[in-house]
Amino acid sequence: MIRWGDPALTDLLAGAYLGLLTLLWTALTLGVGAWGRRWTLAPRETGQPVPPVTVCVPARNEEGNIGRCVGAILASEGVDLELIVVDDASTDATAAEARTAAVNDPRVRLLEGRPPAPGWSGKAWALAQAAADAARPWILFVDADVTLHPRALLAALAQAEAERLDLLSLFGTWSLESFWERVAIPVLGWVVRAATNLDAVNDPARPDAFANGQFILARRSAYERVGGHRAVRAEVLDDVRLAQAFKRVASRIQLLHAPWAFRARLYRSLGEIVRGYVKNFYEGMGRRPLVALGLALFTLVGSLLPFVIVVVVTVARLAAGWVLLDLPMFAWTVGVCALIVAFRWRQERLDERRGWYALAQPLGNLVLAWVVLRSMMVIDVEWKGRRFKDGQARSDSDG
Repeated sequence: MIRWGDPALTDLLAGAYLGLLTLLWTALTLGVGAWGRRWTLAPRETGQPVPPVTVCVPARNEEGNIGRCVGAILASEGVDLELIVVDDASTDATAAEARTAAVNDPRVRLLEGRPPAPGWSGKAWALAQAAADAARPWILFVDADVTLHPRALLAALAQAEAERLDLLSLFGTWSLESFWERVAIPVLGWVVRAATNLDAVNDPARPDAFANGQFILARRSAYERVGGHRAVRAEVLDDVRLAQAFKRVASRIQLLHAPWAFRARLYRSLGEIVRGYVKNFYEGMGRRPLVALGLALFTLVGSLLPFVIVVVVTVARLAAGWVLLDLPMFAWTVGVCALIVAFRWRQERLDERRGWYALAQPLGNLVLAWVVLRSMMVIDVEWKGRRFKDGQARSDSDG
């Protein structure tokens, strides 16, 4: 009989743990390439007629981003567009940079945003102001940190017309420049993508809905029918809630993968990454503690622990001559770590990046675990001077 503390029991538990992780990470690694395969947007050739569009960009303290964003939109090929940039009470050179990028292009209007009305989030308020000024049958909402491919708008409009959609949103890719951006953002971003069932979202008969606020193309008549951003005026997850509002009124929506279509420079430092994701990560999980704790536990035990075991065993062996794990078990643990790195490598390649930062996956998972746990603990969050409580906009007068 095997008893607690027997080496045989230890080997049995270790084997079960490593066996489960081997199966799981093998399935995840092989499955990465299948994600979004049915739901991708390909570039289109110019010359295909598409309807006119108003592009709306909210910009609050986006110096360093807004110039590239405006320049890329104006360089769009094959599209009749107007561009409305809302300077949302910026305290930096956002407005000046937008004007410089516009180079007196008559298609561009720069609006000086008014302070948010009570009960409105700043971004939803800025987008509502831009949409109220829009004059085209389609409206594209784009974040100020997004740089569009010249044919992204053409392809999106052609897809929306061909499929008779009321809303089309895209997953692009990230512009990653600093060390921590490359380490952490793909981990955090792919958690969101992996949790999004594209088959369900793109099925008109199912209630599932999701949109990526970096790129939301909406038919103006449908947008007005659902109440526009007024319907999501207080939400920190205004993009997801807007998609849900569209689907509730039997509108056709699609969410597609298009890493070629645009790049987004989300955050620049580790502190910005953590604060930026903390503000909405728990909200995105439906504020369900068991889901959040399950994700944190899987990240720590299922992804980080194998690397910790390898490091501890190696250091103990080299520094003190201790043999904490026999060679077959150690090799098996190293194999699990290799599978986890391969999983990240395939994600990087799917997003059209070189995969060397897959080797930093343990650091990225450490950030992920902290963001998940931190987002559960934080009730009041502040982002760009605006406050949210439990995922809802909060004015200073709320106390």
